Amino acid sequence: MNLLYPTFTLRQFGWMFVFGAVGALIAGVYGILHDQITFTLGYEYFTEFKFHQFHYLDQSQPERLLVAEIGFLATWWVGFFAGWFMGRTTLPRLSLKQSAQLSLKGVGIMMLTALIFAIIAYTIAPKTAEDPVMARWQGLLTPNDVIDAVAFVQVGYIHNASYLGGLVGLIVALIWLNRQAEVGGRGGVRKG
Repeated sequence: MNLLYPTFTLRQFGWMFVFGAVGALIAGVYGILHDQITFTLGYEYFTEFKFHQFHYLDQSQPERLLVAEIGFLATWWVGFFAGWFMGRTTLPRLSLKQSAQLSLKGVGIMMLTALIFAIIAYTIAPKTAEDPVMARWQGLLTPNDVIDAVAFVQVGYIHNASYLGGLVGLIVALIWLNRQAEVGGRGGVRKG
């Protein structure tokens, strides 16, 4: 199969959008949970940065609800494209059931990688205001009058690492899915 220009039936193409929609829903829920946790760790990252970034949302609603909306809006599109590409990788070569099962595992790989990157980022993020890395964040901290600069930066580390982890996880998942689909296309999906 040519990965750059695969051949799909119209039905398979439609299923790719379903895979994308499921990926969007899973990623959106992940984003909601992710942002609820990071809001707890450093609320000013949201109140002094994310709330401004998503200024078009209703700012009068409870903060936790606004954080949930931001979490969903910041991640659903990642899940849509991930699900779509996973379907694109598996559907031309496997049954719908096999494609769906493997793609869900691929989404799991992607989410687990993002989570691992986030945890690592939190452990290497600055722990004190005297850390030399803090100077790189002054452009965001000073104009926003951030009080707990360390928590703000730690949450920034987590958010940036989560996106990087999601990208790395997607690449790993797509490579794995491609290998599984190659084996599956020749007589069965490899176990494990």
